[in-house]
Amino acid sequence: MGLSDIAAGVEVTTEQRDRGVATVDETDADLAERLEEHADALPCEPAVAATVVEVYAEGRAVDTAASVAEVAPMTAAKTLHLLGEQVSPLGRTGREIVRDWLNAELSRTEAMELTGASERAFDLAAYVESHEPIPEAQEAVAATFSTGLGGEEPLAEAMSSVSDLREP
Repeated sequence: MGLSDIAAGVEVTTEQRDRGVATVDETDADLAERLEEHADALPCEPAVAATVVEVYAEGRAVDTAASVAEVAPMTAAKTLHLLGEQVSPLGRTGREIVRDWLNAELSRTEAMELTGASERAFDLAAYVESHEPIPEAQEAVAATFSTGLGGEEPLAEAMSSVSDLREP
């Protein structure tokens, strides 16, 4: 049986409508405007969150981003977490201990002793474990986190290219 035998009797009864390519272009909106629709879920104003993201995306520390945005470092860290950044100060075992505390399997004193975390680090870890990032907000900042503010790859000089593989 050939392809023509298989296709025999197949006919098109309706036509497909060409709907074009769906695109979303948010390049005209600045970061604060893109975060505006998530204002209720963020721990600070969208403009402040945008400043935190922009400074952090430049490769600077969370504390520096907080200082520039004029918010507490904890607020900056919470904002970055909700926008998809990994900011938990604890490793896997520490995060499991915090989850045990959140599930009332350990007292706070026991959990803090087992993790060895400071009060601030423990509080941030508890926030991270009890709050999920906001997927739509992550999309709003994805381009900023992936390329930084300059529009270029932040580790470009550390990456090799195809031409580096050629022998001289």
